[in-house]
Amino acid sequence: MRCYYCGASLDFTDTCPECSADVRVWKKINSMSNLLYNDGLAKAKVRDLSGAADALKVSLRYNKMNIDARNLLGLVYYEMGETVKALSEWVISKSLAPDGNPAAGYLNDVQKNASQLENANQTIKKFNQSLTYCREGNYDLAVIQLKKVLSLNPKMVKGHQLLALLYMRDERYDLAMRSLRHAEKIDVNNTNTLRYMEECKEHLRANGKLKPSKAEEETVTYQSGNDIIIRPAKFTDNTAVRTVVNLLMGAAIGVAVVCFLVIPEIRQRANTDASAQMVEANQTISAREQTIQSLEDEIDSLNQQVEDAESATASAGEKTAAYSQLLNAYVSYAAEDFTAAGETIAGVDRNLLDADAQAVYDGMMTEVQSAMLESALEEGKRLYGDEDYQAAIQKFQEVVSVDPAYGNGEAAYYLAFAYNYIEDYPNALKWFRTTIDNTNRRSWRNTAEDMAEDLEAKGYTAAQ
Repeated sequence: MRCYYCGASLDFTDTCPECSADVRVWKKINSMSNLLYNDGLAKAKVRDLSGAADALKVSLRYNKMNIDARNLLGLVYYEMGETVKALSEWVISKSLAPDGNPAAGYLNDVQKNASQLENANQTIKKFNQSLTYCREGNYDLAVIQLKKVLSLNPKMVKGHQLLALLYMRDERYDLAMRSLRHAEKIDVNNTNTLRYMEECKEHLRANGKLKPSKAEEETVTYQSGNDIIIRPAKFTDNTAVRTVVNLLMGAAIGVAVVCFLVIPEIRQRANTDASAQMVEANQTISAREQTIQSLEDEIDSLNQQVEDAESATASAGEKTAAYSQLLNAYVSYAAEDFTAAGETIAGVDRNLLDADAQAVYDGMMTEVQSAMLESALEEGKRLYGDEDYQAAIQKFQEVVSVDPAYGNGEAAYYLAFAYNYIEDYPNALKWFRTTIDNTNRRSWRNTAEDMAEDLEAKGYTAAQ
C-alpha cells in the first residue's frame, strides 16, 4: 500500500514514513475495498455472479485503483454475456495500470478473435431488436430473435430471463422453467431468476405438472384463528434438552472466542504499541542528527517527486479521456450510428493510444469515414433535389474535400451543376473538369464535357 500524498510505501504505523501524513482513514478505505473484493471473489467462485458484481462495484467506489477488483468485475460481466461492460472495465483498468496488468491479456484475447467481436456486436443488436419487438407487441418475433441471441451467446443471463418472461406470458411455464434453469446455471443467486422460477413453480403445481417437494410433504398446515400454522408432520417436543445443549454450546463458543480471538488481539495490540513507540524514538533520534544540508536535499527530492506525480497524473488523465472517447465511439459504431461514432472519434488523440487501441481506432476511422462520406453524398443529393443548392454545395464539398473522385466522380458531378444553378460559373467549370478526370461513366463525362465547352466558349475560366 502506498501513501496517497507522496506515493511512499506504507508500513504498519498510522503515519507515512516519508511525509508523516495520517493514513489511518486511507488504510481503512483500502481494507474495506479489499474486503469487498474478497467477498466478490468468493461469490464468483460459487457462480453467484450478480452478487459478485454488486460487491465488486461497491469495492471500486471505495478505491477506483483496485485493479484486481476491476479486472474481476470485467470477468464477471463477460461470464454473464455482458461483453461491452467487460471491455469497458478492462480498458479502464489498463489505462490506470498499463504495466503488468492482466486486463491487457483479456483485451488482446478478445481483439484477436474477430468472430467473437462480431458475435458480441450481433448479440447486442439482436437483443435490442427483441426488446423493440416486445414494446411493439410482436412477441412471436421477439421469441425468435431471442433464440438467435442465445445461439450466439448462450451465457447471456438477461436473454434467458426475457425469453422466460415471454414464455410465462403465453402460459408455457415448462419452457420458461427450462430457460430459467439455464440462467441459474450461469448465475445461481440472481434474484430475478429465482423470483421467476418461484412463480413458474406455483403455476406448474396448480396445473399438476410439478410434484410437491419432500419438505412440503413432511409438513402439516392448519389454521388457528386468522393465523396459518405450518409444522412438521412428526413433531417431538424436546425443548428442555435443546436448551441445555444450547447453553453448553454457548459456553464452549465463548471460551473458544476468548482463547482464539480476544487474547491474541490483546497481545498483537501490545506488540504494535511497543513497535510504534520504538519507531517513534528512532525517528526522534534520527531527526536530531540530521543537518541543514540533508533537509535541503530532502526538500528538493520531495519537490521533484511532486512534479513527477503531477506530470504522471496529467498524462494518465489524458490517456483515460482518450480511451473513454474511443470506447464511446466503439459503442456508437457497434450500434451502426456512424455519424455519432465519427463525431466522437474525431476528438480522440491517436498518439495517446497503444498499438492495439490504434488498430481499433484505424479500423473504425476507415469504415466511419466511408459511412460519413456516403451520408454526406446522399444528404447533398436530397438537398439538390429540393433545389436548396447552397446547402447541397456544403454537403458535396465535405465529400470532395476528402476524395474528389468519390463515388466514381458523382459528388463532383452534382457539385458542378449546383454551382451552375447559382451562376457561379468558374467553380462550375472547375468541377466539370474534375468530373471528366475522375469518372468512367460515359454519360456523366459527356455531359460534363459539353457543359465545360459551353462555359469556356462564353469566356469563363476555372476557379483555382
